[in-house]
Amino acid sequence: MAVALSGGLDSSALLHLAHAWACAHGAALHAFHVHHGLSPNADAWQAHCEQACAALGVPFGARRVQLDPGAGTGTEAAARKARYAALGGMCREHGVTLLLTAHHLDDQAETVLLQLLRGSGPAGLSGMDAANAAPGLLDNDTLLMARPLLSASRPQLEAYVAEHGIAYVNDESNSDPRFARNALRHQVMPALAQAFPGFQQRFARSAAHAQSAQRLLTEIAQQDLAACLDGDCIDIGRLRQLSLDRSYNLLRHWFGTRQLRMPSTAWLSEMVTQLLEARYDAQLLVTHPDCHVRRHRDRLYLTPKLADLPGTREDQFDQSPGQDFVWQGETSLAFPAYGGVLHFDAADSGFAPDWLRAQALVIEFRRGGERLKLAPNRSTRPLKYHYQECGIPAWERGRLPVVRTAADVLYAAGLGMDCRHVSDGSGQGAGQRIALRWESV
Repeated sequence: MAVALSGGLDSSALLHLAHAWACAHGAALHAFHVHHGLSPNADAWQAHCEQACAALGVPFGARRVQLDPGAGTGTEAAARKARYAALGGMCREHGVTLLLTAHHLDDQAETVLLQLLRGSGPAGLSGMDAANAAPGLLDNDTLLMARPLLSASRPQLEAYVAEHGIAYVNDESNSDPRFARNALRHQVMPALAQAFPGFQQRFARSAAHAQSAQRLLTEIAQQDLAACLDGDCIDIGRLRQLSLDRSYNLLRHWFGTRQLRMPSTAWLSEMVTQLLEARYDAQLLVTHPDCHVRRHRDRLYLTPKLADLPGTREDQFDQSPGQDFVWQGETSLAFPAYGGVLHFDAADSGFAPDWLRAQALVIEFRRGGERLKLAPNRSTRPLKYHYQECGIPAWERGRLPVVRTAADVLYAAGLGMDCRHVSDGSGQGAGQRIALRWESV
């Protein structure tokens, strides 16, 4: 196991407690420190942690992180994200499966109050669990994070540190009231303690009740999601049969299972209104910070935000000239401007290699009016009708190129090859033809 060691009072107390337990039980203990580089004292804090671990004989590890100023989050959130990712990485490198953090009773009360001020629901008001896995935060699927001090108050930890003469460092940023948690800690919590002694324990009980409620909501959401899922999308007809509250609960759970940021109540309400009230054949797009929420044939999809490619707007056809090329026997050719790789697979049925080499080929996004005959017993039809028949949504069609000669479409990604130029290579052995295949990247 490992202790997340900042060098402050709380984590220093935890280090000594964990060291005593590890010695008594013959367990291997590590201590990991994250250097954020935000304070001029950060180097001194790391040196202190290293010395404290050396005095106890605890293996010490440290990692420097650089915060992303363009992440769109505040300093606190960016530092937290970088810190936990670094801790998860160090645990993975050392084979650690249990990470101990020094969160205590007062931290729990602050967390609950912060979430209440933000208007959070039961998930936020649940506060911190005594133990949980957080693979998205820690970037580590095998790591369990535990908070063994969650029932201990800060005064208790202060008394423990004083009794054992444990040295620790003070982070000057902890006194800066510009940070929300510090404003609560130094201005609000003392007033609450004076007017309502023992409020921390009552907040902890409320958090436990919220955790119980959230477990029930999650259980219902899992059942509703299973009933509404159709492959990897949601059947809107089934979603309409649920109450609005259950719909919101299901959708929040769905976002969570896809590791997407939780939408605000206002955003979720607007999205549900648009999706449920639109006509059956509407092609709706709702933008989420992490993805696109789309509706197609009364199904709800979460699709990634992809980089724009020339000519891929869903409301118009491409007017660019396309990219000329000649096939010279390659097994594949990359076309970054079209977002993928064109493969030339040996096959029993396909284009004759010599014929294909002789063609002046063009890859392009469809311009409108292209026609394709997929099989001898099927009619030649516009690509639009083939896409509709295959159930390919409009947003995917815009990123599926076609390969053509000056006269004919030979291949349409997502559909197949035009049969008029395809043969089976009878009498020439297996794998004597070339089949085209598109792979998006």
